[in-house]
Amino acid sequence: MITVFNDHRSGFNVLLLFALILFGTTTQVLAQVAVKGETIYTMDGSVIRDGVVLTNKGKIEAVGTAANVKIPANYKVVSAKVVVPGLIDAHSVIGLAGYMNQPHDQMQVETSSPMQPELRAIDAYNAREELVQWVRSLGVTTIHTGHAPAELISGQTMIAKTVGDDVDEATIEPLAMIAVTIGQGAIKSGGKAPGTSAKEAAMLREMLIKASNYGKKEDAPRDLKLEIMKKVLDKEVPLLITAHRATDIMTAIRIAKEFDINIVIDGASDAHMLIDEIKASGFPVILHPTMYRAGGETENLSMTTASKLKAAGIPFALQSGYETYVPKTRVVLFEAAVLVKYGMSFEDALRTVTIDAAKIIGMDSRIGSITVGKDADLAMYDGDPFEYSTHCVGTMVNGNVVSTEVR
Repeated sequence: MITVFNDHRSGFNVLLLFALILFGTTTQVLAQVAVKGETIYTMDGSVIRDGVVLTNKGKIEAVGTAANVKIPANYKVVSAKVVVPGLIDAHSVIGLAGYMNQPHDQMQVETSSPMQPELRAIDAYNAREELVQWVRSLGVTTIHTGHAPAELISGQTMIAKTVGDDVDEATIEPLAMIAVTIGQGAIKSGGKAPGTSAKEAAMLREMLIKASNYGKKEDAPRDLKLEIMKKVLDKEVPLLITAHRATDIMTAIRIAKEFDINIVIDGASDAHMLIDEIKASGFPVILHPTMYRAGGETENLSMTTASKLKAAGIPFALQSGYETYVPKTRVVLFEAAVLVKYGMSFEDALRTVTIDAAKIIGMDSRIGSITVGKDADLAMYDGDPFEYSTHCVGTMVNGNVVSTEVR
């Protein structure tokens, strides 16, 4: 859908509108496009004023000042005030969770068992989900999505671009992490297990011990649960462990060290209480959304945690997270914007949803910065991306300019 921009807005919006009409829809692959930006934040070096990004066959071909990067005559041209790398949501459930909040579009949680590492995110992902299109209209080009933190082991996660008509077209990593929850989110009532954090830890240890013996007998039957958990033990796949309370975060670190596995600490409301311990662990953090609601196990969260993690040199990124109410998602653009009011610089806040997010999900060789050779994923704005009145006027994914609806 292409929305006509209001007359009071800058002329470059009209140019972009014409470009979107000319270039077509998200399913069309564009070959050669030039994106002109009054300011370009590459996340790979200095900020560029009066800059140009050339894209060719879905990749970034050149980036620099207009004086140094000549636009070939046959390139289509798009202009915006501010250009940044396509935004990355480091942990989401959209595509499995849908905007209608009805049983038919809520595939993020399977409640029949607390231990389900075999559940593949790609088997439940809906590339045409309107929430995916909505966050794309705000500049999000990549999502790390999958099963929600609502069971001890809820399933697998995947990494997808926010385009495509089916899961195969959207997916860039079908198995990214295994979603684990230690804390209230996975605790059962009525005498069902796990009923406490200690039982969660014991059940997780038991699963890892069983997986360590998997495959040693040639005639043993295939076990999908243990097959996936063996990949964790072999460090092929990390655990994404959602833990908010300090005690649960430390349990996650303890288990990771005990079994010599890789984990990413997710949520981490109490992370500001454990800066030294998290730093010593060496594990990265996907921090709760900045504007997350405080209550229960998240009662101690702080809007200054991000700046403290940054000051300590702990790798971290932001996420939209898992919401149990309509519309099922937050927007990382807005979550990062609030960080600027709580001790972070503009560029450091932008890193949490671009290059730093790419590093944590293992995709920094392809996305996260405007770098020659990387995927041509860009977000274009008519002003400061973190200002409330700014609009995303265009999103490019894989070199394709995506028409957006001004909001």
